[in-house]
Amino acid sequence: MTPRILVVRLGSLGDIAHALPAVAALRDTFPQARIDWLVESRWAELLELNSELTNVIPVDTRSWRRAPLSAATWRSVGALRRTLREVRYDIAIDFQGLYKSAVVAWLSGASRKVGFARGVAKEGGAARFYTEQISPPAGVHVIEMNRALARAAGAGDTAVRFPLPTSAEDEASVEEMLRSHHLNEFVVLSPGGGWGSKCWPVGRYAALHNTLARERGWRTVVNAGPGEEKLVSEFQAQARVTKPVHLVLTLRQLVALLKRARLVVSGDTGPLHLAAALGTPVVGLYGPTDPTRNGPYGPRAVVLHHRELATITYKHEAGTSPALLAITVEEVVAAVNRALETAGG
Repeated sequence: MTPRILVVRLGSLGDIAHALPAVAALRDTFPQARIDWLVESRWAELLELNSELTNVIPVDTRSWRRAPLSAATWRSVGALRRTLREVRYDIAIDFQGLYKSAVVAWLSGASRKVGFARGVAKEGGAARFYTEQISPPAGVHVIEMNRALARAAGAGDTAVRFPLPTSAEDEASVEEMLRSHHLNEFVVLSPGGGWGSKCWPVGRYAALHNTLARERGWRTVVNAGPGEEKLVSEFQAQARVTKPVHLVLTLRQLVALLKRARLVVSGDTGPLHLAAALGTPVVGLYGPTDPTRNGPYGPRAVVLHHRELATITYKHEAGTSPALLAITVEEVVAAVNRALETAGG
């Protein structure tokens, strides 16, 4: 029997990248299966060209949170339930472990609902919505946790792959942007971080830019998401050697850019994990989150983390983690050199 599989991983960018190998394992094991991915609308573009998937189902759960008891929200939930149940999924796999993702998996009507056990799921109560609760080994990377869920659903232990396709138009657009800014050898620095405690100070990113520009002649593309425009302005104001370039990119254009970068330096963010997945050398700057679980995955990654100063937490806090504040510009420059040596560059 050819299974019909619903993947639930709503967001965010780095978490979607970390779920890709598990979904690739499902495709490798079940080449004829129907595999649909339910994802927040804002991230759907990243998956739309993914040939591993049969369908991408976008949903806007943020609108549900804004008006949880409104008639419009209930209509939206009801429409999603009807859409999912029409398919008659055999298996729904919740890679997110939140109440909202677990409820969506339950709404699908799949006879098997696979997710993380209480104590592993981000919101432990989500486990009550699963028919199969999985406890991966402690201390493993989230990619291996996700692959454990896929194996519980029947996937084989296949090679780790990160399908991140772009279109010819995406590639051409990025080439034109780079050409217009005379960017050839460049590094991507990403000072944002989703929440403040994960962000290395922007002044140190600017100092790193100055050092790399002087020592290697590299230009900098400063990456920032919506709402992080102030970071870009502060970065550019403190850049002394050359002016960093900020490009407004779609998600697939970001993938095309990261493939071309000599190096990416970032905190625990989506661009860091995309770059690592693409095989680009990366330096990850870690504070409140655990790089053993959430670090950049791959042989071309160097992580800086003053674990002795870190309080591991995934709470969205504003103040910069002391473990991040302890990372010096000199440490990052040395880490850049190690990452390039590993990459043969």
